[in-house]
Amino acid sequence: MTRGHLYKAIIGDSIELPCKVKDLGSYVLLWRRGTSVLTAANLMVTRDPRFKLVEGYNLQIANVKIQDAGDYICQIGDNESRDQVHTLEILVPPTIRVVPQNRQITARKGSTVTLECKASGNPVPAIYWHKKDAFSGSSHLSESPTLLLERVDRHHAGVYQCTADNGVREAVHVDIEVTVLSPPDITVEKTWVHASEGFDIDLVCIVHGDVNSEMLWYQNSFLLDPTDRRSMHSRGDKYTLNIRNFQQSDFGNYSCVADNALGRTKKYIEVSGRPGPAAFQSPAYSNYLDRYNLTYTIESIPPLDEIKLLYRKLMMNETYQHPGSWEDTILVPTLTRSDPTHFIMSHVIRGLSPNSVYEVMIQARNVHGWNEISDIHQFYTRNFELTPNELEFVMSSISNSGHRKLFVWVSRLQMLTACLFLGALVLPLACC
Repeated sequence: MTRGHLYKAIIGDSIELPCKVKDLGSYVLLWRRGTSVLTAANLMVTRDPRFKLVEGYNLQIANVKIQDAGDYICQIGDNESRDQVHTLEILVPPTIRVVPQNRQITARKGSTVTLECKASGNPVPAIYWHKKDAFSGSSHLSESPTLLLERVDRHHAGVYQCTADNGVREAVHVDIEVTVLSPPDITVEKTWVHASEGFDIDLVCIVHGDVNSEMLWYQNSFLLDPTDRRSMHSRGDKYTLNIRNFQQSDFGNYSCVADNALGRTKKYIEVSGRPGPAAFQSPAYSNYLDRYNLTYTIESIPPLDEIKLLYRKLMMNETYQHPGSWEDTILVPTLTRSDPTHFIMSHVIRGLSPNSVYEVMIQARNVHGWNEISDIHQFYTRNFELTPNELEFVMSSISNSGHRKLFVWVSRLQMLTACLFLGALVLPLACC
């Protein structure tokens, strides 16, 4: 007789258990399961129509069920009790039962949310949790039957997917939608908006989490209503105040106020005719030893009347810095536009020291006044020995060390180059 084996069948499929014998003679071959006799010779003893003999004495089971799992014995009815035992395992694809059963849960901001995903199947399925996102795709969260979300806020809202997989057929998925109730959460596209008479502007506030909030617009604390030049509209979570043919009286501080059952939130937008802050376009390093070409843009619809440039040298080592005093220069602005609302300008700062670090700031004035002074822009002048390409390589190689360490490394490289150039074979260690 052939030897017994372990056989696996997916529920609903058919399985054939072999029983090959030679020289059976007058003996009778039986198929048994436990104490129940299924077949005797070619006679089917069981009344289950799913069982039958094929290709001699092989036992075929159609549409296998969970209860079919177990040991099947092919036996020759003689005194030697020669048995062949096959073990049948039934594989079951995964199924999922989730809590809550309606697959939706609503929670207040700050509370704790528990999502449960109970899976069954054979083998025991593995469980995975993901949060679905239409833009960035799914993000893996956990491999536990329970997903705990603590101190929830609007960022927790969305669709969570439970996946069960045991390698039998396809994995199965169930989605649970989480809604977080909270006071309105507002962001603004711009906190400062440049405007000028005769132009049109849009002020935009975005309400996160609750698009059913009521939105009100104010100018200098006065509630705004629609007029022939002023309109309010919304699309999804974006609320827009449009002002056409802008007038002098439209300048001021605007606020968008969102209300829902849980609270009120307010955000402010300043609308001004003053120039916007300077945005620097120049690279961080100069191609020259003693000068730097500073290029910047400024948002302004009216022409610029005056530019104030402030710069200073930094004296640095590894542990501290001593900034120099600011050099104050008044520039006559050029009126070259990069687009209808921006000017682009350049100025060469001369008389600089080689191999040095400088800081520069810009402030501009138009008919409506001075803008806020710009952020500090830091730049570097060339070393005597380093070409622009070499300086760029050094700066990119150690940019992660920060500006101060960058200056130190460039200085060290300069000193080492000078030592080697002089042929002082013993001095580099002392120099560096």
